[in-house]
Amino acid sequence: MRPVSIHTGAWRYPGAWPDANFNFRHLVRLAQTLERGRFDAFFMADHLAVLNMPIDALKRSHTVTSFEPFTLLSALAPCTERIGLVATASTTFDEPYHIARRFASLDHISGGRAGWNIVTTSNPDAALNFGLEEHREHGDRYRRAREFYDVVTGLWDSFADDAFVRDAESGLYFDPARMHVLNHKGPYLSVRGPLNIARPVQGWPVIVQAGASEPGRQLAAETAEVVFAAGGNIDAARAFYADVKGRMDRLGRDRDHLKILPGVLVTVGDTMAEAQEKRALLDSRVHYDSGIASLSVMLGTDASRFDPDAPLPDDIPETNESKSGRERAIALGREGNLTVRQLAQKVGGYGGGQITGTPANIADTMQEWLETEACDGFNVMFPFLPAGLDDFVTKVVPELQRRGIFRREYEGTTLREHLGLPRPANRFFPAG
Repeated sequence: MRPVSIHTGAWRYPGAWPDANFNFRHLVRLAQTLERGRFDAFFMADHLAVLNMPIDALKRSHTVTSFEPFTLLSALAPCTERIGLVATASTTFDEPYHIARRFASLDHISGGRAGWNIVTTSNPDAALNFGLEEHREHGDRYRRAREFYDVVTGLWDSFADDAFVRDAESGLYFDPARMHVLNHKGPYLSVRGPLNIARPVQGWPVIVQAGASEPGRQLAAETAEVVFAAGGNIDAARAFYADVKGRMDRLGRDRDHLKILPGVLVTVGDTMAEAQEKRALLDSRVHYDSGIASLSVMLGTDASRFDPDAPLPDDIPETNESKSGRERAIALGREGNLTVRQLAQKVGGYGGGQITGTPANIADTMQEWLETEACDGFNVMFPFLPAGLDDFVTKVVPELQRRGIFRREYEGTTLREHLGLPRPANRFFPAG
């Protein structure tokens, strides 16, 4: 969610909530519906700048502004009971102490349902909001992110689980012997510690990551517990799955301790024709100004200078932004033999993986991916809200449950329990 649909035309779909991004009552209703459908988590995608698009595109998009994720998810926590709450936070434009404290707080407030989506931030305009004249280099961002992860998880381990004795009789609130001062000094970061909050309920909030570039895959293999991957081609998904899990094997990590979830925009119809009509109507609500701007963001270059009725040129330059996004856009254009105009229309709504069909069709596709090591689950996105979410929960979820490939009840109370992930041991206090 962003914090609602990621599709650019979603707010214009008949019956959709055009004000949902800033209507808290609507967002509560969506989160509670997801929980009723037994979803693992509500994932709040986030940006640190109004998207780098021309104003003619910005003025047409509902995805360019949203609530600050910690504020929203902390407010949603008491309105829900089991569903996980995953927020994006940048390792490039924030400090480890801030991130560690916010996620530890969210984990306590929610009773162990927090997850951190680690991003290095691809949007170069974000740099201008944080005192920089230009964006950090791609590889440099990932090297900082790797050290950032070590610092944040070290801060979460500042106190043993039993450090806070709270003995009113003796007057001892916590045991200093069960507190660790991090004293980290590295190439990018210097952080003394300790964190001024008790260890999170889950030990560490769940670590989520989405980079598909070479540095991103390595970071995922070393650190991530959930990976949001690109959907689309099942063969490419299997190759990505084998690559990342293979890296884990070589690192000595248990491959079951990382769940790969490709993104998929799901449009449900009672018949295939109805589903296709819904999707066609949705895509028709994407203005060309928005489409060509979205394509420019994915490519990292101004696509409006290309001939709109010709294919993408072969000499598109490399980018310092999202390398995997650029590659997906180029592949989508080549595979479909699309003109720039057609490609812009496609990615202008949503350029990633998608399934359009009946509940049985959708379940067939998901089951094939699950059973052939293309993924461990899905990062499901909805074409328009609330109807697109309601359709999935009332029609697709029962079909998945009938096949025995989706839960009927939550496995526990924490996000780690939903995902089958172990609670990390404290690196400084192995007994807790």
